[in-house]
Amino acid sequence: MKVIAFNGSPRKEGNTFLALKMVAEELEKEDVEVEIVHVGGSVIRGCLACGACKRNNDEKCIVDNDPVNEAIQKIKDADGILLGTPVHYSAIAGTMKSFLDRVFFVSGNTLLRHKVGASVVAVRRSGGLPTFNQLNNYINYAEMLMPSTNYWNVIHGGAPGDVEKDEEGKQIMRVLGKNMAYLLKLREQGMGTVEAPSQEDKVYMNFVR
Repeated sequence: MKVIAFNGSPRKEGNTFLALKMVAEELEKEDVEVEIVHVGGSVIRGCLACGACKRNNDEKCIVDNDPVNEAIQKIKDADGILLGTPVHYSAIAGTMKSFLDRVFFVSGNTLLRHKVGASVVAVRRSGGLPTFNQLNNYINYAEMLMPSTNYWNVIHGGAPGDVEKDEEGKQIMRVLGKNMAYLLKLREQGMGTVEAPSQEDKVYMNFVR
């Protein structure tokens, strides 16, 4: 089994990376391979809202000069994904937001449906919960399976490395890793034994009358 973790921090090995690594260490203890991909250091523009990915139906974003399309293929072949971001103005870091908008618009509940997905947030002081909820919106939209832990998936620290002092935060990450590994195993064991619900065609409507 394999999990792809996306680090949305501009700092390659800052607190977001350390949080992802804490989860990854527990997954690896259960023989789950983890690859951490640094997204936050790339130049990634936002979605153009052109709809070309849906019209072409080729698992690609029409913008092809950044890491988005490579990431889509990585998650296609993975059993689970892990999203990590720092907090910028009580929200997802900008580059990570652009990345997620495009990856999930292309992948949606076709490539990601019923894979295991979780998110973690590194924050200095406040804004962690709104950011955590924003990450979870992507996971829920894609009909993914989400493991829990013993609190919200937020770890605290200012300077790079400070999260190592947050004992409760470290436990949250450890428990998340254990529960994610457990859910991945349940998913693997259930394949071919428990029939998955058939996918419904998406209903779109608005409330303009």
